Amino acid sequence: MPESARLTQFAMRYGFLLLLAGLVIYFSIAAPGFAGPRSAVFVFQSVAITGILALGVTCTLVVDGFDLSIGSVATSALMLSAYVMVILEQPAFVAIMACLLMGAVVGLINGVLIVKARVPDLLATLGMMFLLIGLQRIPTEGRSISTGMTLPNGSTAEGAFSAAFLWLGRHRFDLFLEKLIPMPVVIFILLGIAIWVFLHLTRHGRLMYAIGSNERASELAGANVQGYKIAAYMISGVMASIGGILLAARLGRGDVASGNNLLLDSVAAALIGFAVMGAAKPNAVGTAIGALFVGVLLQGLTMMNAPYYTQDFVKGVVLVVALVFTFALSGRVRGTGI
Repeated sequence: MPESARLTQFAMRYGFLLLLAGLVIYFSIAAPGFAGPRSAVFVFQSVAITGILALGVTCTLVVDGFDLSIGSVATSALMLSAYVMVILEQPAFVAIMACLLMGAVVGLINGVLIVKARVPDLLATLGMMFLLIGLQRIPTEGRSISTGMTLPNGSTAEGAFSAAFLWLGRHRFDLFLEKLIPMPVVIFILLGIAIWVFLHLTRHGRLMYAIGSNERASELAGANVQGYKIAAYMISGVMASIGGILLAARLGRGDVASGNNLLLDSVAAALIGFAVMGAAKPNAVGTAIGALFVGVLLQGLTMMNAPYYTQDFVKGVVLVVALVFTFALSGRVRGTGI
């Protein structure tokens, strides 16, 4: 193999990991306090919720689909959990079950629209995104939900977030005598392991990869293509709901604007995962590393006082680089040999 081809393969396999390590080193030097425990907690918190949503996106990418509604599903779960506990005065368990059911139903509707009504996945999930953005604001006339707020009918919301619910978003486990590991990170790790095992070690996961690679061949081989594609969108909806639940538990209120960047960050994490270790396909490990990359990047830019309006530009540049590593360079290696 020519030397240039070996260098390209090395760049594809380890380039993004080296870039991540370089970012950590650079921010540790350029941004005072970046390497400290407080900064690590902020990175872990942002990585957890973004990563959970990105795992859901990964499942839809595996079956050659795409879900644009995850951000709005997460925000709807945040608002729904607040509505159930603060306005309806129900316990945390009821709020969590309502959010998970909502996510599954949204995923089911997305899946049915795509595989039964043959609506393109981008259009179906984009329509669902706008529907949810409007729907979640109707009960409170566009206002955030908090204890003591005045409702549209003139009454006062007397419920509150339970301590058990807030524990999900605010508890931190000790590491090196510091409370460094937030509970959402533990949940993210457990969900990441579960998704990895499902996709790579079970028959169902391998069938989903087969469907994504060649849907017609999988159908001829007897796979329930429509069922698996619907299941992928339901998984995505449930994952987005879990992210919204954890965000609500961290904030302690139903903030209607808190999920604005969830879609972009989670999609970026999932697509960056294509470039990790030269996978060139959606995978749970790459998605987790992609979420870590996005978290480190945003925390570093924030601590360097970079203007907020430059952050999306930087994320876009990183995403383009990841896609070049994944598709352009891999195509050159598999094709002409450079």
